[in-house]
Order: sequence, then structure tokens, then C-alpha cells
Amino acid sequence: MDIDLRTRTALVTGSTQGIGLAIATTLARAGAVVAVNGRSEEKVARAVEAVSADVPGAELVPAAADVTTEEGAGRIRELLPDLDVLVNNLGIFGAEDALAITDDEWRRYFEVNVLSAVRLTREFLPGMKERRWGRVLNIASDSAVVVPAEMIHYGVSKTALLAVSRGFAKEAAGTGVTVNSVIAGPTHTGGVEDFVYQLVDRDLPWEEAQREFMRLHRPQSLLQRLIEPEEIANMVAYLSSPLASATTGAAVRVDGGYVDSIIP
Repeated sequence: MDIDLRTRTALVTGSTQGIGLAIATTLARAGAVVAVNGRSEEKVARAVEAVSADVPGAELVPAAADVTTEEGAGRIRELLPDLDVLVNNLGIFGAEDALAITDDEWRRYFEVNVLSAVRLTREFLPGMKERRWGRVLNIASDSAVVVPAEMIHYGVSKTALLAVSRGFAKEAAGTGVTVNSVIAGPTHTGGVEDFVYQLVDRDLPWEEAQREFMRLHRPQSLLQRLIEPEEIANMVAYLSSPLASATTGAAVRVDGGYVDSIIP
């Protein structure tokens, strides 16, 4: 299967580390011009160096901006007037007692995890429709379907993102533009390592801590291990390509069988 994104320009939000960095690297490897985004110019520069090291000759655009704000989204729009692939990857998560989550914290999760994707889709979808080609991908989570008791604000924000994806897919109907969400399962990133150690004994070596976390907190995973970021990125690259032209309005699972459902 030849995933060819030459001539395409992609933006991956929150791509200085973790899943976002893996997606940026994989899209660059497929030939896309990739805009690497983060709030810090220093972190963006380091991420650009990392992608360049993995993909020599990659065409990369440093795109430092806070896309959780209207100003930041506007700055990205000026930098990338004709975008072909938008990957709304930026997100925050963390464990917190359900009854202790304040209104301000609820608002922060929706601002970052939902409204940043809505703003950027609003910015770039019209141009994609005019050009009759485009891909919008929202990185959701198994927590959108199986809302965890220890972070319901995160789960609900990702549930909203599934609805956002389906709604914008209808807006793009018949234009050659597809809009999908990717349901990522428990994934091995630096942030997730911190999260795991919030829930299990901090004195455990990482491999033991990971197994204990999966056993106690994610026992329904059929993979029985954390997913690697590159495994998420592979699905994103496929959905970003012409090969996925008939997939739109979908919530595609890369969850290691975590969600107990026979329907995607």
C-alpha cells in the first residue's frame, strides 16, 4: 500500500512530542510538507530537528502558536493559507476526583480539547471544499466511549470531539473532503508515563508499572499493553491519503481492542 502525500501540506497541532510528533514524522515520511505546532518556538525547533533526523530532506514548517486562542488560530491561518490535511491532535488530560473538578477546569478542557479543533476546522474547511480535496482528522480517545471515573472531564471532551467530527463531515458532504476522528487507546507517551505513576506505585520499574496499570485500570484492553505512538500515526497517515477517500464521518479505532464493541 503506497501512501503518497507529495504535493500535500499538513498541520499537526501539538506535535512537539508524543502522538503528535509521531504523526508529523509519519506524514513527512509519506512526502507531505508538515507544519509542526506547539506554543514554544524552542520546542517547535527541537521537534523540527527530530523529524528532520528521522526523515532526511523532509519539508517542515515551524508553526509556533497557541491554537487554543483565536489569535493563535489566525496566526496559523496566515502561515498556511492552503492546507490539505488538518490533524487536530492537541489535547490535555489528567486524573482528578470527579466531584473536585471546578467550572474553570471544565472550561479549560473544552477550550483545549474541543474548541481548538472547531476553530481550526472553521478556518481551513472552506478552502478544502473549494479545492474539492482535503482531510480533517480529530484525535479522540477510548475515553470518549468508556469514560474513566478518574478523568470524566477529559472523557466528555473527547466525546464532544466525536460529535464535532461527525457534524463537520456532514458539512463537507459531497465535496471530496473527508472528516474523521481517530479513537486512540492507551498510548505510551511521556505524559502517559506520568499519568500511570499517578495511579500505581512510583517505585515500580516502568515495565512493571505499565503492566500493573493495564491490569488494574485498563483490564479490557485486548492488546494488554500500551500502544506506541507510531501505531496511531500509521492510521492517521492512511486516513490522510487518497486511499481513504470513502471513509468519512467515522470514528476509527486504534485502541488495542479496548472499547468492548463490535461496531467501530
